[in-house]
Amino acid sequence: MNRNVLLIEDDTEICALLELHLRDLGIDLDVVNQGDRGLERALKNDYQLVILDVMLPALDGLEVCKILREKKKKLPILMLTARSEELDKVLGLELGADDYITKPFSIRELLARVKSILRRVKAYEENKESDGPEEFKAGDLAVNVAKRRVLLKNKNIELTAKEFELLKLFISNPGRAFSRENLLNMVWGYQFSGYEHTVNSHINRLRAKIEDDPSNPRYIKTVWGVGYKFMDEDDVGQ
Repeated sequence: MNRNVLLIEDDTEICALLELHLRDLGIDLDVVNQGDRGLERALKNDYQLVILDVMLPALDGLEVCKILREKKKKLPILMLTARSEELDKVLGLELGADDYITKPFSIRELLARVKSILRRVKAYEENKESDGPEEFKAGDLAVNVAKRRVLLKNKNIELTAKEFELLKLFISNPGRAFSRENLLNMVWGYQFSGYEHTVNSHINRLRAKIEDDPSNPRYIKTVWGVGYKFMDEDDVGQ
């Protein structure tokens, strides 16, 4: 499988560091230093991942993320943001980024994120997503794993890659409570502390798409003091 990654970043030192380490992993890395040119490159070519800085000349990373998510719903996006830019991290996730990492970052941590995302892309492209059932149903919700299709009341629901992986994990484990740390490890593929907000934001986005009333969810329930669970058989009729 081709391992093509696009880095949209205007800090030349970060670009040089990531070029060195990512190419050591056998990744074909394209580097663009402006938001508008990065967006054009991402839309024109096929990439397995876009690493996207928030603060960019010409077009900021949040706007790039928003447009990419509209045009290429399943393209993974990893955002880079300064530690003080909490609002940017929140907005990036709400706009559809799959993950974020704060600057200054550990290169080991960033490489772990990249490898995790690429493993999942490879599994999907090789049709090795699941050895279990290809389709799950709960209430008015149906998830076809092989086709990566979600139907709610027989209407197609568009999910990002991470939203789909979360929903697949939940619906295939009804009634099981997952902590945020569990979900980070199982869906994002890492256990670094301090990123639980990533889980919360994706849960909120997923609820907004599949729940009739996200403030009183039927499918993805909060387990206070633990995390989240998917409805079990006793909840189906509720």
